[in-house]
Amino acid sequence: MDSQKRLIVAGLWIAVAVVMATTLDLGIPSSVSGAARLFVVVLALFLASVYLLDPWNVVSDPFRQE
Repeated sequence: MDSQKRLIVAGLWIAVAVVMATTLDLGIPSSVSGAARLFVVVLALFLASVYLLDPWNVVSDPFRQE
């Protein structure tokens, strides 16, 4: 995947994190749904960082055999 496509996908994951973060209340989540929303925000930010940084070459070369 080339860098332009990776930037677009990372931007989409950041947008998902922002939208989900607007549904969170301030402070520590006190319900299961609040914890699930926080988990989705963290997961979306993790996926955005994987697409932006590609630390293990997972995105750019997924079928490389060593």
